[in-house]
Amino acid sequence: MATAGKVIRCRAAVAWAPGKPLSVEEVEVAPPKAGEVRIKIVATSICHTDDHVLKGSLQKVEFPVIPGHEGAGIVESIGQGVTSVKPGDKVIPLCLPQCGECSFCQNPESNYCQKTHFSEPQNLLPDKTSRFTCKGKQIHHYLWISTFAEYTVVPEYAVAKIDAAAPLDKVCLIACGFSTGYGAAINTAKVKPGSTCAIFGLGGVGLSVVMGCKAAGAARIIAVDINKDKFAKARELGATDCINPRDFNKPTQEVLTEMTGQGVNYSFEAIGHVDTMVGGTPAPVLPPRSSQAPLRAKFTPMGSSPPAACTAGYNFVRENNMNLKRGHKLSRSAPQGGMCVFRLQGRSRKLHKKSPPLTNPSGLSLILLPVPSDCCLGFLQCQHWCLCDGWGA
Repeated sequence: MATAGKVIRCRAAVAWAPGKPLSVEEVEVAPPKAGEVRIKIVATSICHTDDHVLKGSLQKVEFPVIPGHEGAGIVESIGQGVTSVKPGDKVIPLCLPQCGECSFCQNPESNYCQKTHFSEPQNLLPDKTSRFTCKGKQIHHYLWISTFAEYTVVPEYAVAKIDAAAPLDKVCLIACGFSTGYGAAINTAKVKPGSTCAIFGLGGVGLSVVMGCKAAGAARIIAVDINKDKFAKARELGATDCINPRDFNKPTQEVLTEMTGQGVNYSFEAIGHVDTMVGGTPAPVLPPRSSQAPLRAKFTPMGSSPPAACTAGYNFVRENNMNLKRGHKLSRSAPQGGMCVFRLQGRSRKLHKKSPPLTNPSGLSLILLPVPSDCCLGFLQCQHWCLCDGWGA
């Protein structure tokens, strides 16, 4: 192409600082270096994770940055040594790269390449430089791919060639949302033929779970959402039943139990909201911040099955305890160094293994939001859930 080897000036949505809105700017995109691919982005979708970027919720992201990680486009030019794609190829940039050489890539039981953002920051390309500049300033990459730009540069192992007939405005969803939901059913849950599934939330990820459950041969697929306008599409994609929690005066898991007789075999939370994971009770409300006495909660890692609507038969592995300060909001958990980690208003605290357990006078149960292990940025394909058995003063 005529632009090969030259700097390209194009538009991009730049996040200059946390908490600031995106600004459409003219940016310069340098040519690809060895092992890199420059792509003309034809279509990009918006993931909720991009909103986390704008809010500054992701600690590893550096500003200014061009967000975006669900895109598809056409190869404009390639750097020296690139062999898997050529100019003119349709491609999907990968927010989870696949180098094919590290021990994780070569192990059939894992899919997290050691070059992912969980192993090293991806604010700059592997040579620790950026291909983006704007107004004389360096602009950071996001997950190496930055699809909110008309042109982007990515490592060769972070791009996948796709069928020449693929509609780019649709397949861009495969980069994150679709693969997260579909893969949750097929790869993580490994839904069995003839089983019963429940999917909470019918956005792009939830509908992808519906498709995955159907492809896996599930006999009954129950779609749950408070927006009944989504039900027609859910049924079109494979849902056998659709329910709106607002139509009932009882917890949704009780409705599902009555519908199925004993609960579902697989349950998927595709919203990323802690209230949907609470087992039949309101989310616990912590006392005001002015009260300084600590609360204590007992947690149990529970493997990969979300507990919503199927509360029996879990394999409890071990128990941990941790201290919570009154007034702090519990937001999510994550695997880190073999221990559970939770966040209190943006600050991480480790669970304490040796604290004595407390009784639970209130009977409340709370399921923490998981952090993904088999998907890139969604909340579905998780290997590590934690059950909060209760709160006590």
